[in-house]
Formats: sequence, C-alpha cells, structure tokens
Amino acid sequence: QVQVVESGGGPVQAGGSLRLSCLASGTFFNNYILGWFRQAPGKEREFVATITWSGTRSYYADSVQGRFTISKDNAKNTVYLQLNSLKPEDTAVYYCAAGPPSNSFSSPRAYDAWGQGTQVTVSS
Repeated sequence: QVQVVESGGGPVQAGGSLRLSCLASGTFFNNYILGWFRQAPGKEREFVATITWSGTRSYYADSVQGRFTISKDNAKNTVYLQLNSLKPEDTAVYYCAAGPPSNSFSSPRAYDAWGQGTQVTVSS
C-alpha cells in the first residue's frame, strides 16, 4: 500500500513562487507514476502534472506548461512541484497522487493513493 503526504503550500502574491513536496512511502512498484492535481472551490479536481517513477518522463497540463516543473528525488522518494509565475487562478488545494502506469494519467481515476492536500493561495 502506498501513502503520499504533501507539504509546502501557503499564501503567495501573484508572480511569486512556491515549491510543493510529496513524500511517497509504503509498498509500490518502481514503475508507478506520481502526479499532482488541484481543486479550486466549486470546481472539479484537475490534472496538473505527472512524472514516472524513474523521473525520466513528465507531462503537464497546458495551463501550467512552462510555469510549473515536476521533479523527483529518487533517494528521498520525494516528488516536487515547483510553481513559478503564479496567478490568482492557480489558487486551489493541491493533491499528490500515486498509481500504476496508465495512459490515462491525466484522470484522477488512474491513481489509487492520495494525500490530504495542501492549500495554495495566490493573491493579486
């Protein structure tokens, strides 16, 4: 069973940066994928980015491409999401998730382990 725990959220002004962390633990296969999703009030959970366990491949939502960077420290079993050039519309609870490899990596249903979420609030 896989567990993931996020940290690193908080308030930030527009144009600023934050780095979110996700520590993965438990029993998992080394081909798992680790993803970030976000959910704003009144909206559905949406895909942000995902990375393979090896860290060699990553994918992004169009809305964050070029501003956010997902990376992985294999020695620490930790995935990071660097958020740059933040906008008020990036305000949401950000969730880390883990799951078996899937072509549907942008769907929450592809993931079977979720963290509790960390709030990111971007003020204008």
